[in-house]
Amino acid sequence: MTVNDAVAKRISKLLREKNMSQYRLEQESGIQHGSMQCIMNGRNKTVTLSTVIMIARGFNMPLTEFLDDEIFSSEDLEVEQ
Repeated sequence: MTVNDAVAKRISKLLREKNMSQYRLEQESGIQHGSMQCIMNGRNKTVTLSTVIMIARGFNMPLTEFLDDEIFSSEDLEVEQ
């Protein structure tokens, strides 16, 4: 699983937990719809730290809380260089 895949899965999980729409997250985070679609559909292969910070802010949580999920500690997580 790529980092982008992990971010997309974490977003989906938080959207369900917070009963929040993707549209509302886009509005709260300042991320354009097309960019969010690329993340969620796996077309984006290299999600940036800045984007992840914006997403975390859209969920009204610190970055550390967003990243505090077992999906990011998986040994199978592919980190591109």
